[in-house]
Order: sequence, then structure tokens, then C-alpha cells
Amino acid sequence: MVDKESIIDKGLLKSGNKQASIENNQSSGAARGSPFAGSPRTSWRELGVHSYVKMLIVGGLFVYLFHNEIGGIVRRWVNDPSWSHGFLIPLFSLYFIDQHKKEILNLQTRPNYLGLFFLICGLVFHPLNIASPSGYVYLQPIGMIAILGAVILFLGGWRLVKYTWLPVAFLVFAVPLPQRYYFAFTMPMRLLSAKVATALLNIVSGLEATASGVVIDVIYNAQRLEPLNVAEACSGMRLLMAFLALGVAMAYLHYRPIWQRIILLASTIPIAIFCNTIRVTVTGFIYVLIHPRYTQGIYHDVLGIGMLPLAFALYGFLAWFMSNLFIEETGVVDEDIVVRRCDR
Repeated sequence: MVDKESIIDKGLLKSGNKQASIENNQSSGAARGSPFAGSPRTSWRELGVHSYVKMLIVGGLFVYLFHNEIGGIVRRWVNDPSWSHGFLIPLFSLYFIDQHKKEILNLQTRPNYLGLFFLICGLVFHPLNIASPSGYVYLQPIGMIAILGAVILFLGGWRLVKYTWLPVAFLVFAVPLPQRYYFAFTMPMRLLSAKVATALLNIVSGLEATASGVVIDVIYNAQRLEPLNVAEACSGMRLLMAFLALGVAMAYLHYRPIWQRIILLASTIPIAIFCNTIRVTVTGFIYVLIHPRYTQGIYHDVLGIGMLPLAFALYGFLAWFMSNLFIEETGVVDEDIVVRRCDR
């Protein structure tokens, strides 16, 4: 006859072993960052004080080391309207990081000494770049961003880089281009806008327009007007840089197939050029048919801002068109209907 007490003791022993196994899995899982580690972190406030102290120390050292570069970039944002959008770029980068806060907060990071190697190389290259007589000033802030990426790789490893590489690389849009490169990019855009505006102005009866480089000579009703100059402010470079940064942000935030993201990102350039050409053409018509004073000062700036809704509308239409270009299968399987004949 089987002893009931022994059966109960064995059952309790098994349940106790099972509970101990679960507790061991939880403790080992907490060390490995597995699902047994307890409730995951969902807010930045759940970080420990020591984590914030480390970030403040690293951030303070970074600002102290690159305060000249940071100060120069901020002054350019303030004084040059073409780069005033730079104030928004770091905010976008922080927003990108916040989108993956659950993954970042629950990572089990490990230092990667390849990042230390890149960090040392960047710190050695930085003073040499400052002392360089060739004057590649643009490489100083770019090197600063690269060093920031090396710090993240060194302290957090590849797991942290996975969620932070784009926010760090996105900071490049906040770095103003050198004047020679800026002029080299803007000149073809100014020439194109002048040619298109001239062709459209000649449609008007009694109006004769001729493009000489970036200057449009206008004769209206047999009266020669002051030449219309497509200045650097009308090149569309400001719209292009801001819209390109926005295109990267939209492609990153909204889940799409990779080919759609590439098309959306590439479309920002022709859309910006098209909108700027419209701006120059409208400016020319206002200059000739209404009054030249409405093409200067605040009127000129308002017209430039008015191109942003047009650019957003074109970009949104392209995104909508690609989303509806292919219809995904619903995965519904039609049930087979079996008809049986019953013989009576």
C-alpha cells in the first residue's frame, strides 16, 4: 500500500525544487537582462542617480573639450539665417533617442575597447586639425561628432550604438558648411532658378526677360526695369538643408520598407529645388506686375516661408502614393466548402 504522506512529501519537494529553479532563473536572468529580470524600465526617471552622475561627468568633459567648436556653431546659427534651423537638430536627436527609451533603458551594456581606440585617435587628430595651416575648419565639428560616437561605443558597446547611431549622425545637419562649399552648391541652384523664371516671365505679353547668369534683365511695356538678382538667399539652400534633415527624420520615425525610405530621402532634393524655383518665379512676377517693394524685406521672407507648406504637401503626397501603390494581402484563407450528398 502506498504511503500518502510520502506522496505528499514528494509533491512538496518537487514544488519546492520548481520554485527554487524559478528563483534561480530570475536571478540569473536579471544578470543577463532576460525577461525574468522583472518589470522593464519605461521612464528615464527610473535610472539610478549614479547613471545621471556619469552622464553629467562625461557631458561636462565633452563640452569643456569642445567649447570652442560648440560656441562657433551656435554663433553661426544666431547670425546666419541660412543655418537658423540648427537649433532644432539637437532636439530632434534627443527625440529619436526617446523613441527607443524602453530598449535603451533595459540594455545590458558592455564597454567596447574598439571605441576607446577610436576615441584616442579622434582626440589625437583634433589638435592636429586645429593647427593645420590648410584651414579645414569644417572637420573640427565633424570630428567632434565622431568622437561623441566613439564615446558611446566605448561606454555602451554595439548594443547602445544600435539605437543611437542615427541621432548622433543627425547632428551633422547642424554643422554649417564652409562658405566656399556653400557657394559651390548654391550657384547651380541660382542659375537654374534664374533660367526657369526667365522662361516663365516671357509668357506674359509685353514682357521680355533675359537671364545673364543669376541676373534677370526685364523690359516691360518698352520700359527697362531694374535687373532682378537671384541672390544667395534665393538659392534654396536654406530650404534644402532644412528639408533634407526633415526627410531623414520622417524616414526614420515612420516604419516603411527600405526602398520607400530611400525614395523619400532622395525626393527631398528635387522637391526643395522645385519649390525654390517656384519662389523665384513668383518673386519675378510680383516684381514686374505689382511693385518691387513687395519682393524685399519681410515680404521676401514670408514668401520663402510659404514654400514650406508646398514642400510638405508634395512630400506627403509622395508618401501617400507609395503607401497605396501596393495593397498588402490580408492573409485571409478562404474556407473550403464541402458538399455531401445524402442518399435516402
